Amino acid sequence: MFFIFAQNTFFGRFRHFLDVIDPRTLFVSENRLQESINLLKRFKEGTLPPGVTNEQLWKAQKIKQAIIHPDTGEKILMPFRMSGFVPFGTPVVVGLLLPNQTLVSTIFWQWLNQSHNACVNYSNRNASQPNPTSAFVHGYLGAVTSAVSIAVGLNVLIQRAKGFSPTTRLLVQRFVPFPAVASANVCNVVLMRKSELSEGISVLDKSGNVVGTSKVAAKYALLETALTRIVMPMPILVLPPMIMANLENFALMCPIIMC
Repeated sequence: MFFIFAQNTFFGRFRHFLDVIDPRTLFVSENRLQESINLLKRFKEGTLPPGVTNEQLWKAQKIKQAIIHPDTGEKILMPFRMSGFVPFGTPVVVGLLLPNQTLVSTIFWQWLNQSHNACVNYSNRNASQPNPTSAFVHGYLGAVTSAVSIAVGLNVLIQRAKGFSPTTRLLVQRFVPFPAVASANVCNVVLMRKSELSEGISVLDKSGNVVGTSKVAAKYALLETALTRIVMPMPILVLPPMIMANLENFALMCPIIMC
């Protein structure tokens, strides 16, 4: 059964975006994709064959939106689709949270994470207005530089901090990936999409028709995107260190209380 979620409520939008990142769309074949595109095209032309249901149309829409960029009409590479963000990003997150990292491993995992994020941002960018490739390069370099600098800098400061016990130092080091990733994500978004602030983005009416461009809409879009890039890493970069710390404390106390 296929569900349509109301977009005028938070829960409806939440369920909608869970649908957007559905990893099952990664396994859609080329034939199935073309069938979906043709079905939607015939719907717009008013030449649908008899027997086509609304559920089939919504499924076709879901497949097309997951794979085809809405502005360019081109296929998005599988690792950089929104539906591929979790399965392809999870190994990178595991690398970021590895304990006792060396300088080289810290730089490598931060570079790999920002490379993946930059490609996802570029592949899913608002392409209603032309953007130079240099904007992508600047965003990528800025994100990698900020992520590596913050991660390495914080690790060095923590190592040199005399007020930390070895246990506290290890605990604090586990939280280093979050500020590094969050700040780099914001830097990436701002540098890659800063042209939207001066040129604006397309504004659509309820029917999906372009009615003009707006710098105000671009400002809000950029701000909200930057905020999401800060909030999104929290569950995977903040919660695991907290959980592990509690589990380790429990393991240390267990022999004492004869668990």
